[in-house]
Amino acid sequence: MVKINAKPVNFKLGNYISDGYEFYKANFGNLLGAFLLAMVMSIIPFCGLLAVGNFYKYCRDLRAGRQVSAGDIFNFDNFTPYLMIQLILFAGLIVVYIPMIIMLVAMGEQHSSAQPPAIFFIYLFIVYIGVLFVVMKGFYMPALISLAGITEIKQAWKISSVMSKGNLWSIFLYSLAVAFLSQLGVIACFIGLIFTIPFAYASHYFAYEDALKQITYDEIQEIGIKDEF
Repeated sequence: MVKINAKPVNFKLGNYISDGYEFYKANFGNLLGAFLLAMVMSIIPFCGLLAVGNFYKYCRDLRAGRQVSAGDIFNFDNFTPYLMIQLILFAGLIVVYIPMIIMLVAMGEQHSSAQPPAIFFIYLFIVYIGVLFVVMKGFYMPALISLAGITEIKQAWKISSVMSKGNLWSIFLYSLAVAFLSQLGVIACFIGLIFTIPFAYASHYFAYEDALKQITYDEIQEIGIKDEF
């Protein structure tokens, strides 16, 4: 039985990028095919996050030398937790947009050519910082749901918040770096994105794999080690 000891992780920014690149280069065909299937699955309503989570499972099994197939991507075991996340995000967007709509309507009633007041831009800035903070704190939630089997959203959020403590700046820089590298496909008239974006997800997998290694231990294996002594 695998147990989780939630704690801040040692975030190894450079390692994740380099390991992700080497893994992607060594398994280019498999990972590209899995990513394309994940894109197809994302077309199904409310299955976008699930498809990405299944891609991480595919990376785990491929890295472990297990037999992998297209069916690994089209797996609905974790549909409910990812659906809940998307519903929560949708509700959050509604809450965020209501004040914006009210302010825009008020400005339109005052004067058609009126410039947005300073409070509008301050609100947008606060919303941007808030969204960024939530995304960084929840960075490890896909790993906890898809790779660690935690299906309760509240529990996954709490553990991810602890894991990301002290690492928000590193996670932010890492996300920027990976996003930049994955967008290099734009140079090839956007077609190249099909080849570069899977690298970003492969890199994310290594960030998740390393983090889970730091917070989990195998209870059965530990008992066996104790018995040896």
